[in-house]
Amino acid sequence: MMHFLDTNVLLYALSTELGEARKAETALDLLNQAAGVLSVQVLQELYVQATRETKPDRITHDQAVALITSWERFTIQEITLEIMHAALRTKKRFLISYWDAAIVEAARAAGCGRIYSEDLNDGQDFGGIRIENPF
Repeated sequence: MMHFLDTNVLLYALSTELGEARKAETALDLLNQAAGVLSVQVLQELYVQATRETKPDRITHDQAVALITSWERFTIQEITLEIMHAALRTKKRFLISYWDAAIVEAARAAGCGRIYSEDLNDGQDFGGIRIENPF
């Protein structure tokens, strides 16, 4: 079954902080699985967070572009008008942020049954999309 990877998985895969070594290893394991799905939103968030000037171990623009290009080997879900409207309904139904709802609906559109994320409640089910915190 396909699984969706949230932005924090990508960020942990890049982490050089000693306290995050175990999380980085888990993230790299998830990125080595063939059934992963990302969305354009996740790649955008990764770029913004990983290149942020206040981030101690930030990466350069060119490094971020190279990573994004390498992750295009995964299924990439576009954010469409239909996904946006579904996310608005999910936001209202489950009382979550629009951005989290857009992740849920991108995962649904891509046929994923699971989202790996530490940003949503572990074990929560969003109408057939289950959250799993791998960290």
